[in-house]
Amino acid sequence: MPRLPWVAVLAILAVFTNSVHAIGQKTCATFASSSSTFSVVSGGTAAPILISPDDWPGVQRAAMDFAMDIHRVTGIMPMLTNDTTSASVTSPPIIVGTLGMSTLIDTVVKNTNLDVSSISGQWESFLAQEVMNPLPGIPSAYVIIGSDKRGSVYAMYDHSEQFGVSPWYWWADVPVTQHAEVYVESTGCAHGAPTVKYRGIFFNDEQPALQNWAMQKFSNATGAYYTGSPFNHNFYNAVFELILRLRGNYLWPAMWSSAFGLDDPLNLFYADMYGVVMGTSHEEPMTRSTPVEWNIFGNGLTWDYSVNNASIYQFWVQGAERSKPYETIFTVGMRGAGDLPMSEGNNIQLLEKIVSDQRQILTDTFPGVNVSTIPQMWCLYKEVEGYYDDGMTVPEDITLMWTDDNWGNIRRFPVPSEMNRTGGAGVYYHYDYVGTPRDFKWIMSSQLTKTFEQMSLAVEREATRIWIVNVGDLKPYEMETEFFLSYGYDSSVWNYDNVDSFVNLWAQREFDASVDQAAQISGILANLTRFNMNRKPELLNTTAYSLINYREASNVLYELKCISEAANEIYNSLSADKQPAFFQLVWHPVTATYNLAQMWIYAGINNLYASQARYSANYYADQVQSLFEYDYELENQYHTLLDGKWDHMMDQTHIGYAYWQQPMTNTMPAVSRLQTYKKNIAGVMRVVPENTMGAWPGDDQYNCANGYGCPNPTITLDPYVPYGNRYIDVAAGGYEGFTWTANANSSWVTFSETGGSIDPSSNPEARVYVSVDWAQVPAGVSTAIINFNATALDATATTWNNVTNLLNVPVTLVANKTVVPSSFHGFVEGDGGISIQAIHASRNTSVEGITWTQLVGFGRTASAVTPWPRMGAGGANFSVGTGPSIEYDFYNFNTIGQAGNVTITTYVAPSMNSYGLDRPIGFAIGVDNETPVAKYFFPYAVPGAMPPQWDTTDGFVADNIIQVIQNFTAPPGAHTVKIWMIEPAVVVQNIVINTGGVMLSYLGPPESIIV
Repeated sequence: MPRLPWVAVLAILAVFTNSVHAIGQKTCATFASSSSTFSVVSGGTAAPILISPDDWPGVQRAAMDFAMDIHRVTGIMPMLTNDTTSASVTSPPIIVGTLGMSTLIDTVVKNTNLDVSSISGQWESFLAQEVMNPLPGIPSAYVIIGSDKRGSVYAMYDHSEQFGVSPWYWWADVPVTQHAEVYVESTGCAHGAPTVKYRGIFFNDEQPALQNWAMQKFSNATGAYYTGSPFNHNFYNAVFELILRLRGNYLWPAMWSSAFGLDDPLNLFYADMYGVVMGTSHEEPMTRSTPVEWNIFGNGLTWDYSVNNASIYQFWVQGAERSKPYETIFTVGMRGAGDLPMSEGNNIQLLEKIVSDQRQILTDTFPGVNVSTIPQMWCLYKEVEGYYDDGMTVPEDITLMWTDDNWGNIRRFPVPSEMNRTGGAGVYYHYDYVGTPRDFKWIMSSQLTKTFEQMSLAVEREATRIWIVNVGDLKPYEMETEFFLSYGYDSSVWNYDNVDSFVNLWAQREFDASVDQAAQISGILANLTRFNMNRKPELLNTTAYSLINYREASNVLYELKCISEAANEIYNSLSADKQPAFFQLVWHPVTATYNLAQMWIYAGINNLYASQARYSANYYADQVQSLFEYDYELENQYHTLLDGKWDHMMDQTHIGYAYWQQPMTNTMPAVSRLQTYKKNIAGVMRVVPENTMGAWPGDDQYNCANGYGCPNPTITLDPYVPYGNRYIDVAAGGYEGFTWTANANSSWVTFSETGGSIDPSSNPEARVYVSVDWAQVPAGVSTAIINFNATALDATATTWNNVTNLLNVPVTLVANKTVVPSSFHGFVEGDGGISIQAIHASRNTSVEGITWTQLVGFGRTASAVTPWPRMGAGGANFSVGTGPSIEYDFYNFNTIGQAGNVTITTYVAPSMNSYGLDRPIGFAIGVDNETPVAKYFFPYAVPGAMPPQWDTTDGFVADNIIQVIQNFTAPPGAHTVKIWMIEPAVVVQNIVINTGGVMLSYLGPPESIIV
């Protein structure tokens, strides 16, 4: 299937040469002079910067940042002149300004006949190039022209980033890359109108972290007069600059115990001066903070328009009047108090009246202005989407803001009949959430590839008027936030072939990483976010990952251990000035995640081992305690970094959830202990085979159905078990040590070790891997007996030679030598099933130019596949069995109950019925020549609601997967499973074929062997 060759990825990375590490835009900066370059700084002299005094204040302010950025990079401060003449210029200058607003720029255009048609009248566009004789007495200048105020601002920040200043230079302490000389190509840079008109972030769920931090850093510790909020203009000015450097233009301000327009009278002024468009969230109509401002000024009246419309109407009038002088998108509609649905009743008719009244307020507030030209947004959040689907209408110039399910799965996009609305459509997305089935707001837990997959659908389905993402406290979602805004700024740069290169480029920019080191960092973060997206850290528990099947928990820990060690190695290799940024952006989230996962899995092991009467349960109890305390140490390291610059930013609790809401403090998982000196009545040795919760000798509820009088354990092995062996643990049952041996009655049994000593205090157990020499075994079933023998020290013994209590535990090994015909090529049954990663197809057939295509890095285990282009064939669907198909050949030896049937589970992303109620998402699946079966996997729900399967801590979003199960006839032999596209946007990750032996696990069995 289509996949960008690695050489092409390297070519993309190589575009940004000469240490220019700007992301996602054409590069025009260089650090070597040539005949085709213009000098920004050379020979210790900086080109002066000219700007017109009649330009936008925000452009003039950004010009100061631009001059300072040049100084940060080179140590040379350029002269910044606010003038319309050239009298003071002694060297070729940089001239900056806005077309039609800057007298200086308009004069240059007139003098040179510069072609500005590409940006004239365009939204947030710019061009920059060297021009000859721009002003009298100036032979040449580098001219940066914006089509509007933000076009000018973006142009300057674009150059700053190319010169070496990361947008995160303050918010993540990314050091500026130093250069003695800086040049730009004479042909310069340009950018047209952004893909998405309004691109912003939303501070939400900002207590305790962001609010506590801001209270310490920006407030007098008492906060605003009315609300106590610390979010004043000093805080927001830092935010506004960041948004603009990230090429965003829109903000929903913090709302918990805060009111943007009330907390500081300068907040609105500075937002407009910087050039950031203000809005308010889905529950805050007409720019009024709700419920905060209503609780202050509502005089105790109910937030219910059906009974209190006069007071609420006037409340909204005041909001419109307050925002009138400033660039604003007005939220219309209404939700109930506390971000809840409105009271039961005639909600559609009431909401239509509410919107009509709000439009009247805008008409009255802006006399002489057509209300349809005033930016307005109606957010179809939760039940409000249901009102729309049930027939509620709003004027077509109001932007319909579609939302995700709060977990990154967009509920609905515009259908063709909605794509011609003059107000267009947008998306409200989440990286952070408070609500069911559980809060997630501690640490990064969203896959960048998932964001791309969902937001690229928004582009294709024309939901491009407004994008807003809930970033919680902003930190630690820095990289994800930048990608969201960058993709909205120019979606044409990123596609399924190269989206994974974004992180490489980001790592090069932030840490001056080499291409190879950047690729390593990209791999670290891909695996980190994959783990945290598989199951949010707040949803982890002691049994989330199987402790006994497929070595799942230990494999998860091993992968996290590897990325943690890699992050450590890179951190230690960096210079001291780069380490703080790497700590925040990579090291801490990786280390904290690994520590948390260890703690939960070790707690599960402790509980399991205690039930198995294994003395090492005490060791794991100690480890859980240590890891739990280290979690706070990591938090403290973050808070004391850089003399406490980010104190409180990791205050968020994340351990010990009892329901959806955060715990008030972290609580360690429960652990169990064995009494230190109590003997085990079954003897000194515990024998525990793989894939069982039981332990021998003695009685155990898991050893057999009765729980007593159980037979000795049995393990099975075939040539196609992915790991190629089984393990058997030999463990201490108490404080007494012993020696042990293992032997078999057949020569074809091999062991990783055949004996050793168990010391409960230092070496409490051994893991013995048992394999089969298949060359010695005939086809079919063979058995062998493995004997584990223990010789224990006498209570009075002082040497290992004084021994008593010979203990023997036999284990039966069943070796089932299965043979595949030499002519077969594909996946082979092993361990009772066939597990297939969807990217490893046998065949892939296109229809009408649509092909099942790899989404690199998407999903829970490997990459995923989806039909591409998703809007191919005009976005049409296919009847069952006629669409693009993808095939997987497999060979099975068994069927369920040997009755000729298998169960196929297709693991698909929890994508929703986003193309409308009459186009539920689905695919078709079949085996061999059987009639394919259509599977519409996302259940119907009342409009605006979620089906029951979505919710709970074991639902679709908690597990981040939907398992689609279907029975098929497949007698032993070679077969093909085939998946057809029905609807666009379905994402397939894995296919698991159960032939009777698939065991329970979170991620599913490891991929089967291919021959």
